[in-house]
Amino acid sequence: MSRRKFIAQTVAGGLGLAAFSRMPRALAAERPYFLGSEDGIPAYARAQSYRSLKQSSHDVTGGNADRWPIKAGEMKEVFNASGAGVISHIWFTISAQSVFHLKELVLRGYWDGATKPSIETPIGDFFGLNTGDYVIYQSDYLACSPGQSLNCYFAMPYRAGARLTVTNEGSRDVGAFYSNIDYMEMDELPADALYFHAQYRQAAPNQAQHLPDGKNPDGATNYVYCETSGRGQLMGVTLGVIQNAEYWMGEGDDMIFIDDPSKPAIIGTGSEDYFLGSWDFGGRMHAQPFAHRQYGAPLIQSAERMGGRYCCYRFHGDNPVTFTRYLKHTMEHGHANNRADNFYSCCYWYQDRPYTDFPGLPPVEERIPVVKAG
Repeated sequence: MSRRKFIAQTVAGGLGLAAFSRMPRALAAERPYFLGSEDGIPAYARAQSYRSLKQSSHDVTGGNADRWPIKAGEMKEVFNASGAGVISHIWFTISAQSVFHLKELVLRGYWDGATKPSIETPIGDFFGLNTGDYVIYQSDYLACSPGQSLNCYFAMPYRAGARLTVTNEGSRDVGAFYSNIDYMEMDELPADALYFHAQYRQAAPNQAQHLPDGKNPDGATNYVYCETSGRGQLMGVTLGVIQNAEYWMGEGDDMIFIDDPSKPAIIGTGSEDYFLGSWDFGGRMHAQPFAHRQYGAPLIQSAERMGGRYCCYRFHGDNPVTFTRYLKHTMEHGHANNRADNFYSCCYWYQDRPYTDFPGLPPVEERIPVVKAG
């Protein structure tokens, strides 16, 4: 079993979303650290042209019942806006009967009147809680705070309207769903502003492979985070792993196909390296959770043991991975795909179209993490 060390360097003051490199002040103000300032005056101290608004679950009668119930099988629209704007922040907190509600509640987002979603993922996976466990952590784009509050700071532009819905696909009611969604209403967006996408995928379990000579040059049997056609840039992934066997679940290289589906343009050196850890995150005896602005593994439970759980994230805000025609982001599950662990992921990217064709969402009963020993 190999043990490798990877030294990650970060770039302070990165530009964040490449799509917004020429963003107007209205878009820039939410993230002033994205921008330099030649005259010493930051974006937040300049006059802005957008209008700050919020949609929330507040009690419209003026009382204190500031939440929505969502019955089993019910869909609740949590955001609806017309015209041009940008969602800048999403905050949810949930009181539910089911312990599996992070997997049972599905978040969907629609831009510009599209009938197909650009966001479709269980709500826990969207916020980086891919095993269905609440874990306190903070990053640039996603966070889970004490009190089980969920936060997202990905900018979500739209030109002709936006809808967000939450559907309870479980068999038990959600007693209280609290929501605060901050957004900016604008006259228009710049021509190069792209649409946010978030897609869920899973393999429960992955199918173990025995490739010739233990070599995997083309990544044909890799786990796929996302696959899409068009122009845009990859922003990153969250990944939950349930181990179905003993020992280290990683050793899987990341392989990203850019504009050419026949061969990967980017190949990394291992799963823990892609998530900017090293040495199996410390191994069975010394693994410790970590969470930083662009990368982390905030959940490491029973490391390298059957039934062990990991939640990991990696964002590319310093250097979003651009594509002009095609993108497929993949990762080996074990060296040369030789392991059959459960993977649950959400991939985040921006694209020039307001939706793309997603694979069908797995049924709710298949999304509940269960150890599947071979």
